[in-house]
Amino acid sequence: MNLIVDIGNTLVKLAVMQEGRCVAERSTERLLPAMLDELFAAHAIDRAIVSSTRGDAGEVVSMIRPRVGRCVEFTASTPVPIASDYLTPETLGRDRLAAAVGAATLYPGRNVLVIDCGTAVTFDLVSADGCFRGGCISPGLRTRLRALHDYTASLPLCDITEEEELLGRTTRQAIERGVMNSLVFEIEGYVSRMQGKIDGLCVIFTGGDAKCLAKRIKNTIFANRNLVFCGLDRILEFNASEEHLE
Repeated sequence: MNLIVDIGNTLVKLAVMQEGRCVAERSTERLLPAMLDELFAAHAIDRAIVSSTRGDAGEVVSMIRPRVGRCVEFTASTPVPIASDYLTPETLGRDRLAAAVGAATLYPGRNVLVIDCGTAVTFDLVSADGCFRGGCISPGLRTRLRALHDYTASLPLCDITEEEELLGRTTRQAIERGVMNSLVFEIEGYVSRMQGKIDGLCVIFTGGDAKCLAKRIKNTIFANRNLVFCGLDRILEFNASEEHLE
């Protein structure tokens, strides 16, 4: 079994993967040894991979490495099973690349647009020939809500809303509906433009806010909340085998 550790902007997410399936999942603001003790006691984990968007993977790697036969710290120099056109690979977020690998693994031979909805919303394209072509980064829902509160004198800090009305009749409603609708329109516009340029484009939503956003989008899409886990699992398997030497 493989242990996947994804250190994001807000949470540390962990998954135990077996033959490409997620059999256990945890999330925490800070990873403590007790949580690792629990996972290792419950599962026969023999390999691990640690990925971080914050650049602080070393401490977690040090906790895990004595417990497994192989532990990969996912960095810009780690071999991956897809090609890349990105001009600055050293600055490419590990989560973006992992999601791209997950998309190529789950949807081989297809053009895939991955929309990852978290602290930031990222739009990334993996072409049918298995190449990461690049993408875009935009503020996520909570980042937009926080910005309106932090950079104005009197606007309240609001939360994500399930309501789909276009107009608000209070300031709180105006903020919540404005932020939600603007991001939905942004996503719909981006998907529409991409579908006009790329035949047979498959659109996948992932990330913490994917569920509330995906159900509002009219285009045919797929949602996979474990796409980054899937990609990191594939990268671990790729590095543990002889594939990356070919």
